[in-house]
Amino acid sequence: MATAPRPRTTTRDRDELARRLTAWLDARLPGAQAVRVTVPESNGMSSETLLFDIDHPEPPLKACALRLAADPAAYTVFPVYDLPRQYRTMRLVAEHTDLPVPRVLWLEEDPGPLGAPFFVMERVEGRVPPDVMPYTYEGNWLHAASDRERAGLEAASVGLLARLHDQVPVAAAGFLSLPGDGSPLRRHVEAQRAYYAWVVDGRARSPLIESAFDRLEGLWPRDEGETVLNWGDARIGNVVYDGFEPAAVLDWEMAATAPREVDLGWTVYLHRFFQDLTVSFGQHGLPGFLRRDRVERRYAELTGHPPRDMDFYTLYAALRHAVVMLRIAYRQVHFGEIAVPRDPDTLILHHDSLRAMVQGGYWEGAEPGR
Repeated sequence: MATAPRPRTTTRDRDELARRLTAWLDARLPGAQAVRVTVPESNGMSSETLLFDIDHPEPPLKACALRLAADPAAYTVFPVYDLPRQYRTMRLVAEHTDLPVPRVLWLEEDPGPLGAPFFVMERVEGRVPPDVMPYTYEGNWLHAASDRERAGLEAASVGLLARLHDQVPVAAAGFLSLPGDGSPLRRHVEAQRAYYAWVVDGRARSPLIESAFDRLEGLWPRDEGETVLNWGDARIGNVVYDGFEPAAVLDWEMAATAPREVDLGWTVYLHRFFQDLTVSFGQHGLPGFLRRDRVERRYAELTGHPPRDMDFYTLYAALRHAVVMLRIAYRQVHFGEIAVPRDPDTLILHHDSLRAMVQGGYWEGAEPGR
């Protein structure tokens, strides 16, 4: 996915969306038009994003981004898209923290205007570390930065997690608690089991993913620790940077209450995913960037909470990512872009690293000094 043409993600007509958006805006700001409507190249694999300007005398021009629930005709990545939940999450974080969360402007729960619920937020200008081609590849702005600049971006990005986890009262995030029995971590993992069952319903199952679920049980933390609000998709590819400082924290659709290490494991592993992929294609990548030991140390310094059981949480992140990757691959199958291989595990780009984690040998060679 990171080195091939992007898989199809929608069946919607962009020009028609722009016309319908202008009609919706006119009902709220008579005479307003949606102009310069574009779809970013980094548009997500699940929900869709539109960038546009509002042409209206009050305000004269407002730069906006629109987050639209996934096209139900496009073999969606997730079974449910709760845009009101994301909207409430962003308002919650903005209310209780100093994180740079874009200001949300409108929430539209009626699917009629654009075919699905959506919300509109102010657009923040800046640079985003790309997924395609990955920021670990030569030729992009982050790879070309100095070690000092990348270290500053890394420290500031870990700081986002520390402030989020410390500043949002978990009692105020009750609407983000996952259903089910047991601890927040147990409910989080069971939600992933349910998601995996949905992904493989009518499709070939993944022995590797199922072995990873089994391995999690053997690594389960004795003390799950404090429950906090987790960003969910906690990675630098969901941050807009002004220079090397975070200017906007995006993509809250996976937010939930869980132990701190759920976010930390995701941050560490999603970088490793891109780094491993880059090395497999013969490039050096960024081996000194977002190293697990440094992320853990920085987080502990900022919060007083030394991360625990990170072998569990990085495996869990790799497992969660594998389920998403499998669903995206099956969407490619649905659109006739690829065929199902004999071994469905090979549909998961990081099947080798996930298998090494299940077997317990991944981190020994993944980072210098570990």
